[in-house]
Amino acid sequence: MTEDRIKLAIERSIQAISLKPSLALGTGISRTRVVNGLHCETEEGEWKFKADMPSSVGGTGSGPTPGIYGRAALGSCLAIGYMMMAAQKGIQVSRLEVEIQADYDDGALLGTSDEAPGYLEVRYNVLIESDADEVLIMDLLDEADKRSPYLDVFSRAQKCRREVQLVTPKLQS
Repeated sequence: MTEDRIKLAIERSIQAISLKPSLALGTGISRTRVVNGLHCETEEGEWKFKADMPSSVGGTGSGPTPGIYGRAALGSCLAIGYMMMAAQKGIQVSRLEVEIQADYDDGALLGTSDEAPGYLEVRYNVLIESDADEVLIMDLLDEADKRSPYLDVFSRAQKCRREVQLVTPKLQS
């Protein structure tokens, strides 16, 4: 049973981290390079994916935009967190969907608006189908929300630090 496998894996991870908290710490590293124009490829570990912008802003539309990946990161993080919490609590969920709605002003990206370039507001709608009591479902959702890494990333300012390596091509003689 999938729920039992998830619950067992979580319990083992909790036990290991409780014994050695440093196991919970890590650094994710992805590398993105421009392939052509606005088309980028990102690699992390065995995963490779592309991003681009629509032709209306100079891209070719050859891949999803960074915004699509950002919304997908939030939606999938929430959905996975809800299912992990359901497994831990022994609550059967027969259907789960998370819809992310994010309002933005592209004028900020293009320099024609005084709005912040990020989202103006983000909303998430959860559709959950379960025979469990509504109070148990709401507790599950609330607890999972408190533990969601990407809900946290979207909800509060993150410390960001830029480092630059400038490579100057040598003049050929």
